[in-house]
Amino acid sequence: MLKVSQAILHVFDFEEGSAYLSDQPLDLESRATRSYVQRRLRRIVANAESKHGEFSPESGFAGELEHYLGGGTDFVSFSTQIAQWFWEELRRAEELEQCDLLVADFRDTDEGKVDVASTDEQVGAAFDGPAGKRFFAVVLLPRKQAFMHEVGGSTNDITRVDTTLPSPTQKVDSYVLVDCEAMTIDFHDKERSIGGAASMVIPEKFLQCVSSASSHEVIDEVSVIVSDIAEEYGLTPAVEVSRAKAYVAEKADQDEVIEPAEVGRQIFEDRPDVQQVYEERVREAKLPEEAPVRRGVANRLTKSHKIRTDTGVEISFPSELADKPGYLDFTTDSEGRITISIGNVAQIENR
Repeated sequence: MLKVSQAILHVFDFEEGSAYLSDQPLDLESRATRSYVQRRLRRIVANAESKHGEFSPESGFAGELEHYLGGGTDFVSFSTQIAQWFWEELRRAEELEQCDLLVADFRDTDEGKVDVASTDEQVGAAFDGPAGKRFFAVVLLPRKQAFMHEVGGSTNDITRVDTTLPSPTQKVDSYVLVDCEAMTIDFHDKERSIGGAASMVIPEKFLQCVSSASSHEVIDEVSVIVSDIAEEYGLTPAVEVSRAKAYVAEKADQDEVIEPAEVGRQIFEDRPDVQQVYEERVREAKLPEEAPVRRGVANRLTKSHKIRTDTGVEISFPSELADKPGYLDFTTDSEGRITISIGNVAQIENR
């Protein structure tokens, strides 16, 4: 469940050289406005490609955010400071991109009751639910060109509109999401050329943070290492990778964190020699000792595993079945050919 306390939209028009900074928050009593904001925020909360970060001691934004959270300034004034900073920075870019800036203060229980596919009725029902963890978000919304019909008395026409916001389900390249309790950061950005130098504006200049790999990158790298080692030691890669995914999902559900080295200790617990090789590969890949991963993100990335045989057969199955004998079994004959057996099936559906 995601509940927005306050949100505001500031508009940048780089072609005209004007910034239209709002002095009032968005009307969240409007169902359409509330639905858009909640879905947009849910999209970034659930993005597995978000980089993780921690504020450096010299971060000016960290101090301003703590001042706001402590009641030292009001939401509109703080959002205006943020908008003015982005306006001055982005207008120096060599390639100007028309965009708006959404700033929001919200809470999320991470129960997933509202997502980008929820109906307006589901969004409205969740809006008044129990509060959860507090977040502060800053999102750059690129405006898109669109065309619409214009109905006249006897003639219809086509009109171009240059102020269309991205849909709630569309990915955006640049945003900040701060956990207000832990003061940890999720962010995403793209490289821009500013003042003749390539720069990542959000992590390097706005946040001034130390960043680490995204949940998606960590889980992908762990899966690759497990698969490679399983093949080298005569194990079944599909089974070992799905076991690794199931373990990651379980750990994330409990602690919202994964330890890459511990994954290998668990799935290769009967093979100390393989464990040692796995830990060496993890060090070589420079994976962090711990990586934060939200429950919803972990479940989406690890809940299933897909394999494809050299004969063109594709099988997708829940990762947890890898540790349940009789459901999905792999056997290898003396010539190295693999037989896949699927059991405990009550019915089969055509999809």
